[in-house]
Amino acid sequence: MNPFTLMQFKPLLERFRERHPKFVQFFGYAGKSITEGSLVEITVTDPEGKKIVTNIRVDNEDIALFNQFKEML
Repeated sequence: MNPFTLMQFKPLLERFRERHPKFVQFFGYAGKSITEGSLVEITVTDPEGKKIVTNIRVDNEDIALFNQFKEML
């Protein structure tokens, strides 16, 4: 990954953490509970109430990717 891109990303991430502390705490907690076979589901509800839902069944490759991402942050 480009180091310059990471430098630009860091202040955006910090502002996100300040605006949404419970969201960040949730992922910190939930991330510890995700193991192979876990089901991760994400729901987005737009202002009109329409929901978009997706999910993944976590495998070992996903866990390796999550761990690398955590190390970057």
